[in-house]
Amino acid sequence: MRERMTRTTVMGASAALGAVLWTLAPAVEAQQQDLSAQTGPAPRLSNGRPDLTGVWQLPYVPDMTVTRGDQKGAAELPFTPWGLENWQSYDPADGDYTGSCMPFGFTRSVNAPYPLQIMQSDSYVTLLFELNTWFHVIPVDGRGHPEDPHPTWFGHSVGRWDGDTLIVETRGFNGYTRLDTIGHPHSDELRLTQTFERVDAGHLAYTVTIDDPKTYTETWTNERIFTRTEGELIEYSCQENNRSLWEGRIKQWFPPWWDGPR
Repeated sequence: MRERMTRTTVMGASAALGAVLWTLAPAVEAQQQDLSAQTGPAPRLSNGRPDLTGVWQLPYVPDMTVTRGDQKGAAELPFTPWGLENWQSYDPADGDYTGSCMPFGFTRSVNAPYPLQIMQSDSYVTLLFELNTWFHVIPVDGRGHPEDPHPTWFGHSVGRWDGDTLIVETRGFNGYTRLDTIGHPHSDELRLTQTFERVDAGHLAYTVTIDDPKTYTETWTNERIFTRTEGELIEYSCQENNRSLWEGRIKQWFPPWWDGPR
């Protein structure tokens, strides 16, 4: 059982955050191993759909190209010239948005090693992230995307069922975030396709496919497994008092359109 406490995080540069989170990975993996005995058929709701509800431990995925025990990465990414320049010039100390406690974005939130709670009804599936208490609501009632979605950090999602697999399509990103901790880029043309399939009582198979023609010449996919865990989400707060900012070790992040003083 995880300790009941308030998690207050002072975010540093992405590299520093990655180093801290890597130290958590063994404990997370140990917890997942302890829960690996949760087998048996996947439960279903009264409407016949697979029951995705519950708290799920997410594997830490700081680099979506890596393949290891709990994830299958994409290895070499098919960068466009714009994407490669963006990737090679990225320096988190030069102003990564997470250092200013801005929203991580969809993929980077799913990549973090903190639990995710899923809530499900006939009309909606809602993702509750322990990470900074963010949430994302996904309609599954047959509606489509708005014609011109307002760009946001997490994008606009709609879901549909294909047999026992929930397929979530997301677009309408503001282009400010990174796909993962080490900084793989994307643009505001990003479209995500995510799948959620409860394969048994204790495990949920997840995939995310990246489609961003400005950044990558073709789509690519990352796969991983979520593990059912007991307990509840606890409070997590990222405060805008990062010492690395006001002591000058990293720079404040500004959106691309900002032309004021820095």
